[in-house]
Amino acid sequence: MDGGSGDMTLAFDLDALKELAYPDSVFTDARQWSEYVGVISEQPTYVVTNFTRKHRIRQDFFSGPRGREESLVNVKEQFDTDRYVFVGSGEADADLAETAGWEFLPVEDAAEAADWELGEPQPPEATANEADEERDDWP
Repeated sequence: MDGGSGDMTLAFDLDALKELAYPDSVFTDARQWSEYVGVISEQPTYVVTNFTRKHRIRQDFFSGPRGREESLVNVKEQFDTDRYVFVGSGEADADLAETAGWEFLPVEDAAEAADWELGEPQPPEATANEADEERDDWP
């Protein structure tokens, strides 16, 4: 994306995040121009947690056991920023953003503006230490 105010809360729908080839890089990049970045989903908490751990994503918030609309409303109440942007896909996500008082940005538009690659999520590359490390506590 083209910069703008760093005083922004950015929420990704989990399904939209899964359309990005390098979700870990997306979060790292988004932190440069967003105050808070997180994931919203109707999936159980463990599904979001598993995805974010696998992709080494550190999120400032996630939806937890509540629905997406309630999550967006709660995040907006908790985090005081000038803008609230919801990255999703489809008309249902656009309607959800409007209902919750957030700006909607389709994942394709966000990817184009920020130079993020769309595609099947790839695992983050291992660092040299992780690649060389052998676990002696593993069977």
